[in-house]
Amino acid sequence: MTSPIVSHARQLAASGQVAQAVARLEQASSQGDVDALFCLATWHLAGHGVARDLERARGLLRRAVEIGHVDAALMEIALTANGSGGPVDWTEALARLKIAAQGDPVAQQQLALTNRMALAPDGAPVAVPEGEALAGGWDVRLFRQFLTGDECHHVISEGQALLEPAMVIDPRSGRPIPHPIRTSDGGIFGPAREDLVIQAINRRIAAASGTMLSGGEPLTLLRYAVGQQYRQHHDCLPHVRNQRAWTMLIYLNEGYAGGETIFPRLGLSVKGRKGDALLFRNTDAQGQAAEAAVHLGAPVMAGQKWLCTRWIRHDRHDPWNR
Repeated sequence: MTSPIVSHARQLAASGQVAQAVARLEQASSQGDVDALFCLATWHLAGHGVARDLERARGLLRRAVEIGHVDAALMEIALTANGSGGPVDWTEALARLKIAAQGDPVAQQQLALTNRMALAPDGAPVAVPEGEALAGGWDVRLFRQFLTGDECHHVISEGQALLEPAMVIDPRSGRPIPHPIRTSDGGIFGPAREDLVIQAINRRIAAASGTMLSGGEPLTLLRYAVGQQYRQHHDCLPHVRNQRAWTMLIYLNEGYAGGETIFPRLGLSVKGRKGDALLFRNTDAQGQAAEAAVHLGAPVMAGQKWLCTRWIRHDRHDPWNR
């Protein structure tokens, strides 16, 4: 339940009185109001009404955790592991998750699943997954059972609340309109939402692809209902210097008809089983979009198709400035 102070601050901000809203939260935070501390921390993370300040957000979260705010504890764990507002520290994040798990069932579930993963002290996989080459003329690899069934379930269950219809901005009206190419629903596991299970999966993706962890964009959950599809496209972005060099798709369920991943230039069609992952290169030797990587997600004919995807840049990517 939202506290009256936070509700009032949000009302002030919504009416354009942002400075007053921030001042109200600052005052309440100085008096130890745990909900105000958490709200102000999230505003500093998002740059909402205040300048984005990851270090200040971490400090506010720490104070909220010390008072006993469970959501602040989980958020602090995520930021500690991915190095937002401080150094990357998997060991400390895991230690804090163990503390949180003493009284929080969500933390208990995350810890239990993390403990079942074969991880090195830095959260990377002990063994590097090996993929099967699918296309002789291009780098497309299939990794069987890349995720376990429990890991697939976790990605879906944790990401469902983040799902929104795929939209783009209409250049004429400036308003959001349905995406003309991708008709699925999607949700992004931003850096404040990356629990240790999600972060371990991201580290596994980096190991399998031979890329640096910091080059990956946030993991994105995709849901395709009957009739939804991702029409022919390229994952490279227009007018960017730090291009998407690789894509990793992970198939999270089975039991649906259609929905194949098709590469028309390669004559290749892939439909992974639950937990399988598909890695493919998007750029050529010059770092330009390669025609071979053009692909599509065929329409789903029955059931629902669940995927998650991670686009991997040539160089380090800042997840706070998408």
